Amino acid sequence: MGESEKLYRVGQLAELTGLTVRTLHHYDEIGLLSPSRRSGAGYRLYGGEDVTRLYEILALRQLGLSLDQISDAINGETSLEAMLVAHADHVDAQLVAMQKLQTHMATVLATVRRRTRPTDTDLLDLIRKVMTVDARVENYFDADQLAALAVRREELGEDQIRAVENRWPSLIAEVDAAIAAGMDPASEKAGALAAEWMGLLEQFHGGDPGLRDGMYRMQEENTEEIQKNFGGPTPEQIDFIRRANQAD
Repeated sequence: MGESEKLYRVGQLAELTGLTVRTLHHYDEIGLLSPSRRSGAGYRLYGGEDVTRLYEILALRQLGLSLDQISDAINGETSLEAMLVAHADHVDAQLVAMQKLQTHMATVLATVRRRTRPTDTDLLDLIRKVMTVDARVENYFDADQLAALAVRREELGEDQIRAVENRWPSLIAEVDAAIAAGMDPASEKAGALAAEWMGLLEQFHGGDPGLRDGMYRMQEENTEEIQKNFGGPTPEQIDFIRRANQAD
């Protein structure tokens, strides 16, 4: 270590990066980012190489990788240059999405200024566009997948997207009623419900395994919030559809 190298205590690094001390401690505990040095009093001291590694961790985290996947990546052969390129591509995709959102917001704002209040359709359309750049969504889809989703939206068109979104609440209610009535998942009616359910999902992922898996993971990890905001699907409904599919 050169005498001129700057070292940062954990609190300083947290303040400079916007991370919490708890997060940095966690990274140390799991071996993802351990400080290069310790002070005589035992305090963690982070040097330049540690800062570089922290950037790599955060860049890969933003790309949607889990901490285990990040550990494998940065302990392997992936170069910092390759990570920077991937991160730049991801940011480019974000910028495109944000520019589209900005354009749509300007349209809605102009509507507000003309008519005082936008229509429900205007606001629902805005909500959909906000969701495409929501940070949580980015945890489940990489830059290429986000771009594919944008293309998918263009291919479907707003009318078809709206039709799918309007069908979901009634289909969820039908599945809920079937469960309450004790319907056999192996029955023909259950099979028809499951087929329509899977068809609506395919409108989103288009048969792409990566998009499908990301969607399922997002639903599984945010079940309570999705149920609260959209009334379903519940774990019971998902299990009913799964068993109906298996019966086919």
